[in-house]
Amino acid sequence: MQLGFVSAILGDLKLEEVLAFAAEEGFQCVELMCWPPGKADRRYAGVTHLDVSDFTEDQAEHTRALVELHGVRISGLGYYPNPMDADPQHRQAVVEHLVKVIRAAPRIGTRVVNTFIGRDHMKCVADNLTQVPQVWLPLIQEAKTAGVRIGIEHCPMIFSDNEWPGGKNVASTPEVWRHLFRAFDEIAPGTVGLNFDPSHLVWQHIDCARALREFGSQIVHVHAKDERIDHERLYQVGVMGLGWHVPKLPGMGDVKWGEFFAALTDSGYKGPVCVEVEDRAYEGSLTERKRALRQSRKFLEQFIG
Repeated sequence: MQLGFVSAILGDLKLEEVLAFAAEEGFQCVELMCWPPGKADRRYAGVTHLDVSDFTEDQAEHTRALVELHGVRISGLGYYPNPMDADPQHRQAVVEHLVKVIRAAPRIGTRVVNTFIGRDHMKCVADNLTQVPQVWLPLIQEAKTAGVRIGIEHCPMIFSDNEWPGGKNVASTPEVWRHLFRAFDEIAPGTVGLNFDPSHLVWQHIDCARALREFGSQIVHVHAKDERIDHERLYQVGVMGLGWHVPKLPGMGDVKWGEFFAALTDSGYKGPVCVEVEDRAYEGSLTERKRALRQSRKFLEQFIG
């Protein structure tokens, strides 16, 4: 396994500065954010370390040169919007940009693109799943043609009133994963897998180790993020409320990291494990955010060395 980080936390640095920091700190890889330039609508979105809007061969060559210079590989390209948004115009814009991300990936030497399936949060799971083929089959064909694997992250995206009641990502549970993989594998076997993040399972009370053992062969990328359950807040608002679980650095929440890595290694996974920093306690400055990455690396090295 290769230890890296998600570049979103260093959004105020340029690509070459991100790669230089990774090399200096002993990280082996970085997942690069590829949002279209512009204002973000949520935290950690809108970061553009690789602008694929009009990606030229000169840009691709420059990126490959930076990767070679710093000796830090690109674990994948990340773009996490809602491809199944209820607004048709927004959905079209998202899908068009996601196609650009998919096409750019092999040109810089990576074969993984991480994203969300998406969801119309006002509709039930079953209704959303009937809409998945319309949105996703063309995207899967694009990925197959490009030789790219899609890593679906499974965060339910239900952290504010704007995402209530259903959340904005339908692919959040093993039951849905099974359904999606059966459908997608009929079109392009192995093209779609999981970008696995244990933090999203902790607060859903889904057995992380069991999920790894069931879906280990379908994991294409891993995020290392912890999640702390606030039991006092949970008592006040219940599981249907908001704000009772918060992202933390690895080792500072309720993920059982020993069990996690035992199951991950048992599955045979040998790919990237990228720290994803979303811990508000470390957001005060660039210095603090860099410290968060260093601290996370030191904790995770006991498991992946």
